[in-house]
Amino acid sequence: MIKIKPILSFLTLAAFVVLFSCSGGQKKTEQADSSVQESNPKVEVNAEAKLLLKTLNEMGDYANSRDFPSLIKPSSVNEELDGNIQIIDLRNQDAFNDGHIKGAVRIDFSDLPAYLTNDIKPFEYDKIVVVCYSGQISSYAASLLRLAGYGNVYAMRWGMSGWSKHFAEDAWLANVSSDFQDQLETVDHDKAPIADLPKLNTGATNGDEILQQRIEALFAAGYHDALVKASAVFENPGKYYTINYDRKDKYDSGHIPGAIRYKPGGTLGIVSEMQTIPADKEVVLYCNTGHNSGFATAYLRLFGYNAKTLTFGNNAFMYDKMKEEESSLSWLPFTETEIHDYPYVQN
Repeated sequence: MIKIKPILSFLTLAAFVVLFSCSGGQKKTEQADSSVQESNPKVEVNAEAKLLLKTLNEMGDYANSRDFPSLIKPSSVNEELDGNIQIIDLRNQDAFNDGHIKGAVRIDFSDLPAYLTNDIKPFEYDKIVVVCYSGQISSYAASLLRLAGYGNVYAMRWGMSGWSKHFAEDAWLANVSSDFQDQLETVDHDKAPIADLPKLNTGATNGDEILQQRIEALFAAGYHDALVKASAVFENPGKYYTINYDRKDKYDSGHIPGAIRYKPGGTLGIVSEMQTIPADKEVVLYCNTGHNSGFATAYLRLFGYNAKTLTFGNNAFMYDKMKEEESSLSWLPFTETEIHDYPYVQN
């Protein structure tokens, strides 16, 4: 069994000295522990979910902190290459051999917890940077590791696509699309009725053990089921409970049919909000780029939701609209200006 619990204890003390705000610079509206008490009394939250919420809040409520999502730009990684950082590459062996950042180690997604527990001393590094093809998988992985207590883990924005055009051609540049932007709607949709959070059924009796079991289970399961393409969602929008995880003005400008807006910094860990996310339906989260939604998807899957992040975010279905409204709505369309020409190693 992978031992994550000692790392949780390390971070618990440090978390109390940090001042928290949400990732978008907005104030957090309520604390997770108080929301447990203030949730609708007619729908009791199951015991394991309560324990997990309490443990995560005691660790410092990462999901509503200034460090969420924990992204780092390729330019910053390049500047710190000679510093005290460890780069972990999640791509397959062929992709890694075709080119990787100097000093990077290739680790399979499912082996990440064991690698950090047994093969290195994680807290001896200033930063541990997780990279993949586009930043989608590494965002999901970095969120799980942060929730497990590794407070120095980051996902590299844009993945290796931002490092060199050699990698971008088969990842980001091949996946931006405007194919579905004529199907967007501007109708507001109500959240689902309040219900219980998913039942985890770990059998554990304290939050630390529940957290450890859930982290182990999610890494063992791999990442494929945590991802969904825009084509699948637009072809059958009724199949999913789709969450627009972005600002209201962006939601109002056009969203996936049936999508409901949930506020970044005002959803994860807040029981009254999480209770409106159906536990019995596939949940899709999307944002500008898929990075933020990847982090949020990890949190919801930790609690047992069948949540998926829409890969490449809005870039995957309304790219032209994003470019047209980039200045007015602060969209983040991926362009060649995001691609650097940094050196890489082949073997």
